[in-house]
Amino acid sequence: MSYDAPFTGLKVIDLSQGIAGPYCAMLLAQHGAQVIKVESIGEGDWARALGARYGGHTAFSIIGNLGKRSIAIDLKTEAGKQVLWRLFDGADVFLEGFRPGVIRRLGFDYEAVSARVPRLLYLSISGFGQTGPLAERPAMDPVLQAYTGLMSENRGEDGIPHRVPVIVADMSTALYAYQALASALYARRDETHGRYIDVSLMQGVTALQAIRLMACHLEGGTMKPGGAPGGVFQTADGWMSILAINDRDWKSLCTAMDMPALAADPRFADPASRLANDVALYAIVRPAIAARPCADWARRLTDARVMHERLNSYAEFLDQPHVRETGLISWLEQAGVPQPVPVPALPGTLSPAANTPRAVAPGPGQHSKAILAEHGFTPHEIAALLADGTVAASP
Repeated sequence: MSYDAPFTGLKVIDLSQGIAGPYCAMLLAQHGAQVIKVESIGEGDWARALGARYGGHTAFSIIGNLGKRSIAIDLKTEAGKQVLWRLFDGADVFLEGFRPGVIRRLGFDYEAVSARVPRLLYLSISGFGQTGPLAERPAMDPVLQAYTGLMSENRGEDGIPHRVPVIVADMSTALYAYQALASALYARRDETHGRYIDVSLMQGVTALQAIRLMACHLEGGTMKPGGAPGGVFQTADGWMSILAINDRDWKSLCTAMDMPALAADPRFADPASRLANDVALYAIVRPAIAARPCADWARRLTDARVMHERLNSYAEFLDQPHVRETGLISWLEQAGVPQPVPVPALPGTLSPAANTPRAVAPGPGQHSKAILAEHGFTPHEIAALLADGTVAASP
C-alpha cells in the first residue's frame, strides 16, 4: 500500500456492465486494487458493442476496464454460479448493475453474499434506484438527462433542448459511486461488518446539477445568467468562449475591441445594468468579435487578461502544446486496436505506464484460466468448465 497504489491488496469482483459501474471499478484498479471483471460468455459486457468496434473493444470498454482482468462465466447455469461463489473468497468489494430484482433472481443479492462474506462492501448501480415507481424501468444516460431536467436546461440558440454527448449521467454516477466506496473502505477499518451501497444514475446526474437545480427553483424558472457579456461568440474564422462579467474585465474587453468609450455607456456601467440591457449589449459585442479571427482575439484578450479560449475539436485539443507538456494524455496500445489510444490522466493519480497492467483493458475471458487456477480449480476442473461452456477463455 502506498499513496500511488492505496488499494493494493483489495480484491474487487465487478459484475457491472455499461460504463457507470465499470468505470467506478476501473478507478479502484487504477488505485491498486485487484479487479476481476466477470462477463457473460460471447460478447461479454454490452459496452463492448457500443459504437465502433475494434476486435473485442470499443472506446467504452477500453476506458471502463483499464487495469482489470476478465473471466467469462455462464451465470445461468448452476456450475457457473458456483464458480462465481468461489471468486468471492477474500473479496472486499462487489459491484453489480442489473435492474432491481435481477441480481436476487441470480442468487447474489446482498443478503446472500454478505452471509458468506460479512465484511464485503456491496455496490448496486441502477438507473432510477432500487425502489419507487420507476425502479424497474430500463434506463441509460439519455433517459436520465431527459428525466432530471438536464436536456431542458441545455438549449441552443435555436431554443431546442440538446443532450450532452459525453454520457454525464454514467460518468458522474461512477465518480459518486467511487467516492462512496472509498469512504466506506476507510470506515470499514473499524467496522465488523460490510454494508450495502445503493447508487443510481438518477442520483448521480441530479447531484451534478445541484447548483443549477437549486437556482432554477429559487428563481422560479430558468437560472439567470451569472453576468454579461459571456458565452460563445463567432469570430471571423471560428468560435470563441469569452467571459467578461465583472467591471474590470468589461473595461478590458472594451479596450480590446477598440471601443474604450463603450465602458462608460450608462446602459452598461455595472453588472446589473449589463444584464438588464443584454440585448443591446450583445448587438454591439457580437459583430465586433465576428470581425476578427481567433488568433487576433487570443492575443488581444490575453494581453487584456480577459478569460477566453478558442473552441477546439478533440483533435485540436490533443495537439495543444499545453496538453502535451503537462502529460495530460497517455497514448496506450490495446489489443485489436490499430493505433494507440488517448487516455486522459485521472486527477491526482499517476498515469499508467505503457504495457503495464494498469494500462491495458482485457478482452472478454482473457484471464479465465489464470483466475480459476488462483481460486483453487485444478487443471482437470478448468478443462471441464471450458469444455461444457460454463466458462469461456479468449486466446
